[in-house]
This record gives sequence, structure tokens and C-alpha cells, in this order.
Amino acid sequence: MRYYLAVAEGALRGAGGRPNMLVRYPNGVGGEFFYQKRAPKARPPWIEAVELRFPSGRAAEEVVPRDAASLAWMANLACLELHPHPVRAEDLEHPDELRVDLDPVPGVEWAQVRQVALVTREVLNDLGLAGWPKTSGKRGLHIYVRIERRWSFDEVRRAALALAREVERRASAIATSKWWKEERHGVFVDYNQNAKDRTVAAAYSVRPTEAATVSAPLSWEEVGAAEPGDFTLATMPARFKNLGDVHAGIDERPASLQPLLDLFGKQGLGDAPWPPHYKKQLGEPARVQPSKRRLPKYPLIEIGRALRQEDALAGLERWKKRHPQAAGHLEPADVLVDSMRGRSSTWTRIRINLQHVPEKLRPPQEPLDPDEKTFSSS
Repeated sequence: MRYYLAVAEGALRGAGGRPNMLVRYPNGVGGEFFYQKRAPKARPPWIEAVELRFPSGRAAEEVVPRDAASLAWMANLACLELHPHPVRAEDLEHPDELRVDLDPVPGVEWAQVRQVALVTREVLNDLGLAGWPKTSGKRGLHIYVRIERRWSFDEVRRAALALAREVERRASAIATSKWWKEERHGVFVDYNQNAKDRTVAAAYSVRPTEAATVSAPLSWEEVGAAEPGDFTLATMPARFKNLGDVHAGIDERPASLQPLLDLFGKQGLGDAPWPPHYKKQLGEPARVQPSKRRLPKYPLIEIGRALRQEDALAGLERWKKRHPQAAGHLEPADVLVDSMRGRSSTWTRIRINLQHVPEKLRPPQEPLDPDEKTFSSS
């Protein structure tokens, strides 16, 4: 609570005036947490809420923080993170920011994330757009682009897809726009974070890590030297006091999305897969992961499913002990740890891509371990 009061001006610039999903950790970062879209009915009269309608057809009132007191109230509910939607409470159908999420696959070092960030900046600059970088607070990096409130969610996502594909074209050895995990390499430019109902940890959010890292706004001059671990709940208040919010100018010049939409048309590649639980979109390619197509491109097996990630990872370790030869050929990116979001919580699925394992050593699909079927259809 003291942390959010210390950085309130910056935190409100990132999450204020926007509907926020509550991500609550009542038992600490090592315990179970849950997503709460609906604002608590028992709340002070000065806590604002606005009704959102989701792609599922459901609706919910979400909290809209406007001041430091609202942030303190959220922190008191064990909301470590701020998860705002990319819209203002006054206009819920037209985003005012495009979000670039640079997500490294396992084994990719931070230096490569930096490289892809600089390529992204180059693309944005060439199109007359300004990007505002920040650490994600974990392994990745986010870049926000303030835009005029004129375009729909689908158009913003289309623009983000065009950007991702152009970054991949310019840096194909280190960046990818491929949605399916088994097809990715390097740093994934996640265009689907712009789909309606998706939220990203906002600037100054505390993340559920052992070091209490935070999502730290950076200047572009800092990107080349900054490390994610430099910014924590303990260190950020002093940085904020000395520098203020390095993203203080983010709202000054909202830009046109048209250059990216024009680029999408020139690319001529059409749509790309949407996240699960979204209805099939017009022009979307077949939503079937490569490993499940008639002639699978990647030899994937599933290891286990569990509510808690540590239980799923324990199942992975048991698999490795049963198949040490195969495990010895795996590369970090071959282990696919999927965080699957249900309505109010997440569960973990573990899969293995056997592409680097010689065919004669590839184990067959075995019964899942663990196999918590309750969560398979969340």
C-alpha cells in the first residue's frame, strides 16, 4: 500500500481512469490467486466502477481508480498488480493505446529482448509513431503507443499484427509473430494482447516474484543497460522520487493508427489466430495448432495439467526421470509451459516438443501426470 502511494502519479497515468480487472493474492505470491472482473459489491461509495461487455456476451462492473486512495483500497484487497483495459471509462469501445508485448521463449536472454525492442522502435519511428518502453516486471518488455480514440478493438489488433509481422521481417532470426508456441523462436511479438478483454500489467505494477519486481517505465536511452531485476517494490519509490515518471509525456500526442493499418493491407497476409475462447473471426485461418493437424509439423506430447504450476512442473521432472535420454536432447524452448486462464483462476498445462529428440528415442504419449481434469475445460 505504501508503495502504490509513493508512485501514485505514475501508476494512475498507466491504470487510472480505466476499468481494471482485480488480480488478487490473498495468500501471498506462493499461494492461490484469482482474477476478479466484478467490482466487490461491498465497496466505498467513492470507488468508481463501469460496466464492460466482453466477447463472451457477459457483462461486469470493473473498478476504475482515479486517485491514490483508490490504489490503496485495491492494494488492501491484495491486488499486487494493476491490470487495466486499454480504454478510458468514458469510451469503452475505442482503445487509446496499442500494446506491444515482447515475450521471450524459454532460454532467450534479456539482451535479445532489448534487440527486438530496438527493432520495434525503428519500425514505429518509420511510421511516425512514438513507443514508450517498460519492463514487464518478469522476463519481457512492453512498448505502449498512445493512439487517437477512433478505432475499434479489432482494428487495433490488426495494426498490432502488422507491426509484429514487420518486426519479424526485419529481424527474423530473433523475433517471431507466430501464435502457436511450437512454432515460436526468439522473442514473440504478442499482437493478441490487443484483443478485447485482454489486460496487461500496467506501469508500476508489482509482480508476483520473489524479488517483488515491478513493471518499470524506461526511457529509450535506458533500454540498452537496464535489467528487469533493477526495479523492485523496494527500489522504485526512490527512482520515482528522483526522476519522476519517465512516461510523463505519453498522453501529449496521441497518434493515428492509419500507417499500421495501411501496412497490414500492403502485407496481404490476412488475419492470424485469435486467443482461445474467442469466437471464430471472419478471415481467421484454421484455429488448429500445428501438432494436431492431419500431418503434424511438430511432434508434441502433453505431460500434465494442474491447478498449481509447481505440481505440473513436478510431473515434468518425473517424466524426465522416466526418459533421461530423451530429456537430454531437449532445448529450453522445447518445454511448453502454458498458463491457461479460466473464468477466475489459471491452471498450468505442460507439453514437450520432441523435435530435437531422435525419432527412436521419442517416448509416446503417456497418461497425464498430474491429470487434474477439473481444469481442462476452464
